[in-house]
Amino acid sequence: MEYRSIQDPTLYSKSTTFVSQLPGKVFFPSDRSYDALRQSWNLLNDKHPAIIVLAENQLDVIKAVSYAHQQNLPIAVQATGHRGAGSVDGAILINTSRMKELRIDPQAQTAWIGAGVKWGEVLQQAQQHGLAPLLGSTSDVGAVGYTLGGGMGWLARKYGMCVDSVLRMDVVTLDGTLRHASPEENSDLFWALRGGDGFGVVTGMEICLYPVSQVYAGNLFYPSQMAKDVFRRFRQWASDAPDELTCSVVLINYPPLPQVPPMLSGKSFVQVRGCYAGAIEDGEKLLEYWRTWQTPAIDDFKARPFNEADAISMDPVEPMPALLSGEWLSDLSEETAEALIRFTLPPGGLLPQGGPPAILSTEVRLAGGAISRIGPDTTAYSNRSEKFIWYSVAVPLNPQMGAQIEQHLQELRAALGAHLTGKVYMNFLEGDELRRRTPDGYSEKAFQRLRQIKTKYDPDYRLISSFDIQPM
Repeated sequence: MEYRSIQDPTLYSKSTTFVSQLPGKVFFPSDRSYDALRQSWNLLNDKHPAIIVLAENQLDVIKAVSYAHQQNLPIAVQATGHRGAGSVDGAILINTSRMKELRIDPQAQTAWIGAGVKWGEVLQQAQQHGLAPLLGSTSDVGAVGYTLGGGMGWLARKYGMCVDSVLRMDVVTLDGTLRHASPEENSDLFWALRGGDGFGVVTGMEICLYPVSQVYAGNLFYPSQMAKDVFRRFRQWASDAPDELTCSVVLINYPPLPQVPPMLSGKSFVQVRGCYAGAIEDGEKLLEYWRTWQTPAIDDFKARPFNEADAISMDPVEPMPALLSGEWLSDLSEETAEALIRFTLPPGGLLPQGGPPAILSTEVRLAGGAISRIGPDTTAYSNRSEKFIWYSVAVPLNPQMGAQIEQHLQELRAALGAHLTGKVYMNFLEGDELRRRTPDGYSEKAFQRLRQIKTKYDPDYRLISSFDIQPM
């Protein structure tokens, strides 16, 4: 699709009129605030939109989308900037970070969440009523963007994917029309937005909240030399895990940085990570499986309020350069574990001198439970029968290192070979890989239906920052 350039002289007077409609909310590359507003959390996503609109409400979004529609201009959307999919260069970037409407209804156990709200804000308010949203591994990400990709958090095996908790959404489609999407209204759009992205600018959503105020959660740290034994034992533990337990096994290399605790700095570990959303005493009994086997080097599994959920994954908050990759695994066999260990942990458990390892961390998370009991055609999110998801994170400090890491990840994929299903989870991918592998995020039937719905709501493919779902 050919778009007009915003620098086209014939658009100058019209863009001036557009600016006057949104006073103080439209920014060009020459403006002082431009760089701060275009910045992604992932510093590798160096975006250069032609115009940035800092939307504060639905009307601002409607005006921006309508202008782009009239002038045949591409559109990109950014709330918290954690996801990077494709280029936004030359587009109108709609920044929704100021759309902070948040309403908790403790009687109905629901929340209305604006497009710019982060999970941490929802969590803190919901916990005041003993309720919890189905957030992910960090509360620092935007709730809406996370949900569009599916949303598999630490309560997933008990309550399902976050898309399963969505009751309705408001979305401005590419013709500038505000539409309400629910089971009763624009039901095709509602189906697509629960796991799909690229059908419009979602300005808010209503979700269910769940009665979770305390969990038994944390990490067991074992020496990296025990990785094969830990994987073997984790496989057995996961085979009959109750739905209340969402868990993972993690290989991690802690860099020697001032902000890393001394007992972790410069060391490698294999960790058993999890969250038990049931009776605390039952969670303690589950952990006896590990504690009676080998005493971990560090044991921080304990009863904790769910508003401390960030302590489970310990994800970084400050912006950083990050390369991500992952895929659903067909098994967690000895051969699978060996490949993950060999490509993640440094030989002998010692980090290389003068630089970080190729991969910062590799995690294998257990799915199943409530996720798998939802019908495969209920939402666009499709891969409900998959059991183990692999996910690796690397931090390239320069372009040369980035190329080396890309090659390393390709070699890891080759080593995993037949142990990969060929299916991906969209929230665990970034950039070009996310767009290239979009069809692998869905069943063939679901992807074809997404393409039909894309054709209806974005036939000219003007929303360019989302998943790569091509119109028919």
